[in-house]
Formats: sequence, structure tokens, C-alpha cells
Amino acid sequence: MSMFSRIALSLVIIGALNWGLIGLFQFDLVATIFGGQDAILSRIVYALVGIGGLICLGLLFKPNEEVDKVTDRPARFANSNLRTEFGEEPDLTKEQDVKLKKTNRGKDSVD
Repeated sequence: MSMFSRIALSLVIIGALNWGLIGLFQFDLVATIFGGQDAILSRIVYALVGIGGLICLGLLFKPNEEVDKVTDRPARFANSNLRTEFGEEPDLTKEQDVKLKKTNRGKDSVD
């Protein structure tokens, strides 16, 4: 999350807390601190909270970056073979596939 998004989210949290105080206790903290709802500083804070809310709307539809990073695993985790702690065991799956193909070819030519 960028710094710009964090600032916007902080403003939205401030607005949400203020609305919670208004709803529960009929107390407008922003208006109390800055001199009433009609004061220029209160109106600036209200406007900044509104702009922060608009910015956070974009965050709502943005894909989660942490989830995308988890799926981009290094190659060593892509093929998770269980190996012993004493050394790596050879990967025989390719050799077994080649043997199966040879035996299947032999069976196909007999039929």
C-alpha cells in the first residue's frame, strides 16, 4: 500500500470515528476542535475526509498484493519433492515416463 493510500485510509478512519461519535453521543469532535461545523478548518477537514473516501473506493476494487506475492513462489518450491536430510535423491519420474512410453509403443505395434 502506498503512502498516499495510507493517508487516505487514515482520513477515512478519522471520519468514521467522528461519525461514530455523532451517531452514538451526538458529539461532533471535528466541529468541537475547529470551532463549529461552519468554521473553515472544519470544512477543510470534512473535505479531506471526503476525498480520502473517494480514494479508498479505488482500494476496494484493487487486487490484494499480498495474495499475488504468495502465488509467485520461487522455483525451489514449485516442485516440492520430499528429500532426505542426507542428500538429494535423483528425480526418476522422467526416466519412468520414458520407460512407460517405450513399453506403450511396443504394445501398440503388437496390436
